[in-house]
Amino acid sequence: MASEKDAALADVPSDSPTIFDKIINKEIPANVVFEDDKVLAFRDIAPQAPTHILLIPKVKDGLTGLSKAEERHSEILGHLLYTAKVVAKQEGLEEGFRIVINDGPNGGQSVDHIHVHVLGGRQMNWPPG
Repeated sequence: MASEKDAALADVPSDSPTIFDKIINKEIPANVVFEDDKVLAFRDIAPQAPTHILLIPKVKDGLTGLSKAEERHSEILGHLLYTAKVVAKQEGLEEGFRIVINDGPNGGQSVDHIHVHVLGGRQMNWPPG
């Protein structure tokens, strides 16, 4: 099985449907921990911390990665970060948590649908990467 790094480097960016679109459309299952009209949050299938949640916007609207963000995306970007805080609290991460947004192949992005990682439940190291 290819590593996340290999998957990111092999990825050809596109606006085509992704695995996240299939999760949103309930075509494939996910362990959902939060959902509202704009965002879906679910547990990562390859967790990098005791708590590892992915948050995705339900409507991609061309926002495949943070580098593709336009002013019109400001509201959903803010909502993703606010929802990360809500989910962290819900998950009991009072001692702290890390937010990660990978962007592009060198940033480790392997799915062309912007997503926020919420990682917690252990001491995070610095520098990351």
